[in-house]
Order: sequence, then structure tokens, then C-alpha cells
Amino acid sequence: MSIKDEIIFLSGGRIRDVLDCISASEFEEFEEIRFRVGKPSFVKKRGNEYFLLSSGAISLHQDSAFVAEAGDIKTFINILSGYSLYAFEEELKNGYITVEGGHRIGVSGKTVVENGNVMSLNSFSGINIRISHEIKGCAENVLPYITEGQGVFNTLIVSPPGVGKTTLLRDIIRLLSIKGKNVSVADERGEIAGSWQGKAYNDLGPRADILDCCPKKEGMLMLLRSMSPDVIAVDELGSDEEIKAVETILSGGVSVICTVHGNSAEDALKRTGISKSGCAESFDRFIELCRKGNGKIEAVIRDLHGNTVGKEAIR
Repeated sequence: MSIKDEIIFLSGGRIRDVLDCISASEFEEFEEIRFRVGKPSFVKKRGNEYFLLSSGAISLHQDSAFVAEAGDIKTFINILSGYSLYAFEEELKNGYITVEGGHRIGVSGKTVVENGNVMSLNSFSGINIRISHEIKGCAENVLPYITEGQGVFNTLIVSPPGVGKTTLLRDIIRLLSIKGKNVSVADERGEIAGSWQGKAYNDLGPRADILDCCPKKEGMLMLLRSMSPDVIAVDELGSDEEIKAVETILSGGVSVICTVHGNSAEDALKRTGISKSGCAESFDRFIELCRKGNGKIEAVIRDLHGNTVGKEAIR
């Protein structure tokens, strides 16, 4: 099933009509498709943003952009959930639903809060279809910088959202797995493996073990105890608890490869608190992706003083 077919299958009403007009080949290049009530619709393609027209074409000009109504968003979400939002209540607390193919449907609307905790979402005002892609081979140029002999350097991949760090992490996992490493993946949101109902739609290689939809902290520690990994991989490291779990893994002699949001390695270390945790010195490589969203590596840094070891394109 193509990416277009996977997304069309979930949609309905006027939104489906617009999406159905987009060619399958162009769908393959989209990264995000956004619909907001009363606002023009957008797509993100190769890091650039375009208006999505009612004809299914894309344009830099707003004229004839498709404008979703509240009923369009409601219809899409009803079909997405099989008219049973209750079944997706836990996922909606996180603001998104992961669907077949590993695509993630982000939602906005009115939250229902009890005792300071988000219990559910309703009165939906927008959706963001984040399309899962795998680009096999995109990590081949960077792999020599993060491995040495049979060893794998502890590596932190840094970039702002949406410029390719999950794509790069996914292919690093695949290549390490092919090269004989047991790689355990704590895939909290199902984006790395593209998992849906326990099935991985992305290729992570023959020696990858995936723990899907488990909080990162608990997932990393479970994998450390149960799967005898050579490497543990996790996407979007952030909380203090997750950083403490990484410290535990590093003290056990297992390599880690993580991604974090940030404009630079220095920025990410400070913002996440890694620099204060004591494990910052344990990272051997910091990969900075280009902030322009073109999927290129800005630099591979080998220490906290900013010494670089390479610069390579990943696409």
C-alpha cells in the first residue's frame, strides 16, 4: 500500500476529496499536511511550506487554498477513530494518534483537564498529518564517524523539529543491525519503526528489538534488562527521568544513540539538562543537522569543545 493509500484510507469528506487529487508520487515527498478550521491548508515538502489548493495542487500563493471547516475536521477524526474516540483516549492525551504505516496524526482542540492532568481532547480545531518516511542509505556517510572497529560511539543527534533527525536515527539503527549489532529501540511514539498494532512498517534491520508505545525511561531500562543490547536507541530525549535512564545504560557498558531538539549541541545540552547530569562527558559524538531543513549534516562534533570530525550530506 502506498503512503497516499494509507492516508486516504483514514480520511473522509472534503479532506479526502482534496487528498485524493494529489498524485501518489507527490505524496511520497510530503512531510506534513496541515488542516485548521477556517484557515488555509499547508503542506511541508523538502523542508519548504506550500499552500494546499482545493484542486490538490500546491502553491506559494494563498489563492484557492483549501479552507477546512469544523465539520471536515470532525469527519476526518471520526473516520480515523472508527467512530470510537474512546478507544484512542490514551493516545489523544499526548496530542496525536499513530496509524498504520507509522504516520502520526497530531490534533488540536479543547482539552479536558482534571487535577492538572489532560484527560481528553474534544472540539477539534486542527490536524497535522506527519508522514513517516524511511530513506535507506542516508546514514552511510556518517556511520564511519560514529563507529570504530567493533565499537559504537555514544552519539547525540541534534536538530530543530522536522529536519531529519528521526530519519537519520532510523537508518543508523538499520545499518548497525546489518553489521551485527543488537540494537534495542525504545520507540515511545512508534515513529522510528513505523509501528502499528505491533507491526513495524520501517526496516530497522535483522537484529533490532523494538519496544513500541512504552514511555522512554521505562522502555530503555526494560530493554537493558531483558534484551542484552549492544546499543540502545531512543528518539527525542528530554525529561530528567529519561536522562537518568541514559546514565544507567552508560554505566552498564551499553552504547546509546539518542536524538534531542536543539539548534546546536551546546544548546541541546543546556536545555535538556544533560550538561548537569554528569553523562554529557560520556557522549563521544554530537551530530548537528542543518537548521534549514534540507536534511544535511552541519557537523559531527567529537567533544564538548566543538572539535569536528566531519561534514557529510545525508540525502
